[in-house]
Amino acid sequence: MPLDALATRFGLSRAEQDALLLVAAPELDRGYERIYAYIVDNLNRRLPSVELIVTVGADSAAARLALRRSLGPAAPLRRYGLLHAHGESAVELSQELILGPGVLDFLLGWGGDVGLLGHDPGEVAPPEPRVLSPYLSSDELTRLGRALAAGDIDLAGLWGCPPDGQLDAVQALAQAAGAPLRTLTADPEADLRTAAALGAVLWIPTDDLHGEQRRPHADAISAALLRSRVPVCLTGVKPWRPAGLLAARAYAELTVPVPGFTDRRAMWSAALPDLNGTLLEDLAVRYRMSGGELRAVASVADAGARLAGNGRPEPVADHVEPAIATVTRGRSGSAVHSIAPRRTVDDLVLPDVQFRQILEIASAFRAWPRIAESWGFARRSGHGGVKALFTGEPGTGKTMSAEIVTGMLGLELLKVDLAQVVSKWVGETEKNMETAFRQAEESHAVLLFDEADALFGKRGEVKHGTDRYANLEVGYLLQRLEASDGLVILTSNLKDNIDPAFTRRFHFVVHFPRPAAPNAAGCGA
Repeated sequence: MPLDALATRFGLSRAEQDALLLVAAPELDRGYERIYAYIVDNLNRRLPSVELIVTVGADSAAARLALRRSLGPAAPLRRYGLLHAHGESAVELSQELILGPGVLDFLLGWGGDVGLLGHDPGEVAPPEPRVLSPYLSSDELTRLGRALAAGDIDLAGLWGCPPDGQLDAVQALAQAAGAPLRTLTADPEADLRTAAALGAVLWIPTDDLHGEQRRPHADAISAALLRSRVPVCLTGVKPWRPAGLLAARAYAELTVPVPGFTDRRAMWSAALPDLNGTLLEDLAVRYRMSGGELRAVASVADAGARLAGNGRPEPVADHVEPAIATVTRGRSGSAVHSIAPRRTVDDLVLPDVQFRQILEIASAFRAWPRIAESWGFARRSGHGGVKALFTGEPGTGKTMSAEIVTGMLGLELLKVDLAQVVSKWVGETEKNMETAFRQAEESHAVLLFDEADALFGKRGEVKHGTDRYANLEVGYLLQRLEASDGLVILTSNLKDNIDPAFTRRFHFVVHFPRPAAPNAAGCGA
């Protein structure tokens, strides 16, 4: 029955279902308007109202109060938009109500998608299946959630999460607090009122609140939070901590670590339990995915297995790599260009020493996560990844070797367009570089800086004002290169032009000699 489907989808009680039918009645027979006006003793109020529904649907003071609450803005009927307030009313009791778009047609069995009939933009539903980093069930985060529930704190910060991982982190916190979760919409004050009415934790992602251009929006959110004591969780890659807000609220925070190799393996296993151990380890080495991305990969792989199976699903393992490509690739922008590796090791023509070095780069990238975790390097260094520098004259095979290494790892190659990155304007080069690194990290791709001399050149003596800013750019790039957890490859026609501070941080420096005549045909850029 349509009404049962609505009740199940939106969690409506029997009284709320009756209220929905009372509002629908005048749409079927205008005679109900006269009856409704008679019940409320006002011939000018012919539409169903809160007062009418409470009078008809409840027979005691307690029942009337409960029913009136279920007709309020924070209750399911109006929160999901199944009922809309019609016109303005001086008091809530006399507020007239009408059906939301499509509800009547659905109730009459004329079709429609129940999921599109109502929507609460602030609601955050728990995803299924749950694929969480083990840290999100740690004692630290559990204590923070319980403190939020007890009122010991009313403002929590979870920092360090990538955008795709913030949802999992804040849901784990809300679960530890035993409270539903809501997120910020266009009206912060209305969001706080709804969260208060539902006893919910309000989630505010803060990555878009940094910078002067976003200051008015950030100030409006901060001002609303200063007037409220609703429990709030802030999340972001980097902290957002207005001093006035921290002074007025009871605040505590955690830095959520990036999942290590063991945790990533557990997450892959939870998302795709049918995969064997060898494949799980390989995926955990190559991809640092959030729970949301893993859920998407599992869904796409499952659909691919069912579609290809012609009635009997194929093994999901055969469809994992295409699913990963679907979920992660195609995110390149103006600063980077995607290259699909097509060449293989068989196309590589190099002396034995350089040939072995190229193979070692791929092996090192695969081995590093296991070594870093088992030997404790990950805890001490805080960052992983492999960095390689390819030097040599043009046409000696540097770019082709980067493509081959990427193909050996089964990843995507993102080549940085230096013309789009390097800017004459102060601060723009760093911003463009951050965009390139971020795109590579979100795509789980190998990042290639081709002919990077101009970008990673030597720092010089400050003789002019521009020299100071050029040195700052190099310093920023040095820090960003070191912080990257992926595989980053730089190529240079002149090794001596690269700043020594960069050279010392490369795990591999491979010099490509000019090939002899018989080998020249096998080399690329």
